Formats: sequence, C-alpha cells, structure tokens
Amino acid sequence: MIQNAQFQYKKVLVLGLAKSGVAAAELLHELGAFVTVNDSKPFEDNPQAQDLLKKGITVICGRHPEDLLDEGFEWIVKNPGIPYSNPIIKDAINRNLPVITEVELAYLISEAPFIGITGTNGKTTTTTLIFEMLKNGNRNPLIAGNIGTVACGVAKEATKDDCIVTELSSFQLMGVQKFKPKIAILTNLYDAHLDYHGTFEDYAQAKLNITRNQDESDWLIYNANQKIVEQYVKDSKAKKVPFNSEQRTESGISADVSTIYWEGKPFIERSNIALPGKHNLENILAALAACILYGCEKEKMEDILKTFTGVRHRTQFVREWNGRKIYNDSKATNCLATKVALDAFTEPTILIAGGLERGHSFEELRESMKNVVGVVAFGQTKNRFIEFAQSCGISITKLADDVEDAVQKAAEISNPGNVILLSPACASWDQYPNFEVRGDLFIENVLKLN
Repeated sequence: MIQNAQFQYKKVLVLGLAKSGVAAAELLHELGAFVTVNDSKPFEDNPQAQDLLKKGITVICGRHPEDLLDEGFEWIVKNPGIPYSNPIIKDAINRNLPVITEVELAYLISEAPFIGITGTNGKTTTTTLIFEMLKNGNRNPLIAGNIGTVACGVAKEATKDDCIVTELSSFQLMGVQKFKPKIAILTNLYDAHLDYHGTFEDYAQAKLNITRNQDESDWLIYNANQKIVEQYVKDSKAKKVPFNSEQRTESGISADVSTIYWEGKPFIERSNIALPGKHNLENILAALAACILYGCEKEKMEDILKTFTGVRHRTQFVREWNGRKIYNDSKATNCLATKVALDAFTEPTILIAGGLERGHSFEELRESMKNVVGVVAFGQTKNRFIEFAQSCGISITKLADDVEDAVQKAAEISNPGNVILLSPACASWDQYPNFEVRGDLFIENVLKLN
C-alpha cells in the first residue's frame, strides 16, 4: 500500500456505511485521517458503526444532521448508492469540497495497476473471465468492486506485482477524480439508472470517467458493435482496442461464425468456447483483449474458455425438476438483460419477473416474449408487468407476493419441457437488499421443490 499523505491529519466524512463505507473509514483511519462516519441506521442497530467506534472513529448514526459539514471536513467519501441530490452532498458541492467514492481511494493508495470494467450489461461476466484467465496464467489478479472484496480493501493488500480487476458501476465512477486504469473496458451503453442520473447523457458521462484520465500508455477496449459507444469514446487519449462480435476486422479483436481473431489473424476457434449466447461472445472478446494486452498466454486463456459456463445469478442453471429446466437470472435488473436471457431459450418459458418500480417501459421485451407461455410477477411492478404480458397475448399469468411465492406459482403453471426463468427486468431494492439475496432465495426455494 502507498502511504498516501494527502489524507493525513485531514478531517474526512464517510457518508453511508455498508461494506464500502466500513472499508473506506478503516483505511482512512489507518492513513492518519480524522474520520467521522454518518449513517442513517440507528447506532443500537448498527454493529458496523459500533465496531468503528471501538477503533476510535467518530460515529453519527440515526440521522443526517443538516449542519454536519460545519464541522470543517476537507473530504467526503460517499456510498455509491447515495444520490447527488442528497442534501449533504449538495451542500458539499456548493462548498467546493471533493466528493469521492471508495474506488478513488483505492486507486490513490494502490501499488498494483487496475483493469476497470464498466458498461450497462456484461460487467460481471467479463470481470470474472478476466480474473479466471489471468489467474490461470499466473498473472496475480485480485478481484474487486461490485464482485469480490471492496476495492480499497483489496488495494490495501496489493503489491506492484498484482493486478486489480475491478467491476465498476456508474455510481462508483461518478466519484472518481484521478482514477486511471491501465486497461479500461466499456462493454455497452443502454438506458439504465436514469432515476439516479436523470438523463442518458449524464449516465454515459459517468461511465466515461473510466477513461477520462487515461493517456497513450493505457488501453481502452470498447464495443464496436454499438455506434453510440464508438461516438462516446472517440476523444479518449488511450490506445483504442475495438471488439466486434459480428464480423472479422483487421484491428482489435473480432469474431465470425467459427473463429475469434486478434488483429485480423485467427486466434481461437469458437467451438472451444463453453459459454453460450451472442451477448456472452461480446463479453468473451472484451475479456480476451484485456488478457492478451496483459501478456497472458493463449493456452491459459483457452483452458478457461473451454470450461467456463457463467457466473452466479446470470442465467445460472439451478436444476432440472420434473422435466422442467430452471434458471436463475436475478442479476437481470433491466429490460435489456431480461431480453438477452429470453432470447437464449427456444423452449416454452415460464418467466418470473418484477421488482422495484422505476417507471420504465417493458416494451423492449415484446419481441422476446414469443416463447413465453406463462408469467409470474412479484414486487412493486407486478401488476404493470402482468398487464404487459397479457398485451403480448400471454393468458397464463399469476401475481406473487415474493420470490418464494413466485417459485411455487411458476411450478404450478409449468409443464414438462418448459424452462422456468427468473429474470426480473427490475432492481431488487423494493423487497431485497440486492439481486444476490433475491437470487439466493430463488435457488433455495427451487431446491425445495419435490
């Protein structure tokens, strides 16, 4: 860890706990900052805050005092989920105080280079593939960010011989100032999180922070299948590496129906790849490009591609039950992700969907509902999703209270030969703390079917 002196003897406010807030507070305390943590959860119900207090960190819990910034803070480290409309954040910006997320903190103290992965969809699969291939190639990867350990916790232990492979959300990237990954990946850009960002332009600009500080010594891997992505990355100073899953190209990495090419030359036969789906081919191309640039041997990458079948909560096969195949795609928190999942199946499908109400339309799913024979909907959007399903000509529909109830109802309306697919098209936060909890409960209840 680099003993970054810029926080020593500085008053720093960590706003919001959860894993990232705790890790940031502990690291800043170790760096010699005077740390105050502010969290909305009451102290008596907040074991994380209690532990931080024992370590000598000032804790304010149960409320967000309006005059909090009068304490003379010089830095704000905020939880990525806290919007910039929050009164304390607005006050900090008005006072010209730097507002960062813990990813920036991780970068500032890390001896290891970063590979940063962002985009609307495909981040987790791409990140996991890079980590597994680099690990197989003895390149000392460490995984961090939205999967794995909080980034500043990983960076604290990393050495210059390691590499930090980091999945990054738009929320995290809004709070970076100097973050500069050696390799950046932009998987794709679609409408998402507009309730947080307000406009697609603001969302896209947050994503582009991943390459904002890159220069000619760095690489940017981007999706050349999307014209909008090409347009957004044109001003990046990094060396650009496009990936194209639709045709062979002479630059970057590309694929046709049989082969993956690196700089126009055959590299790997697609028959050696275990992970199915057109969308996953894009993830594979991005991951391969990163590993090639990082010096990983072809054979080590190919070994992983032959056996890698996906990540948890992303079109994850759970079990076969009485002739039905059941899949967990809880990570599908938007319509595009659910569309991709539906398009992967040709069998008659029972779709389980619904969740947090963000007011977004489900129309993007209409063409992909052709193989759906029944729908079970839960969460805040359940009534609206059922109306949409019925408008698609689906007559078998059920309302459910939660995931547990949805599993039972999907089992009841299904037949042998069907696929039962949890792919919510909505975030989980109306009923569950995250998509992982939602997916784990789905798996638990699927395994109870007898």
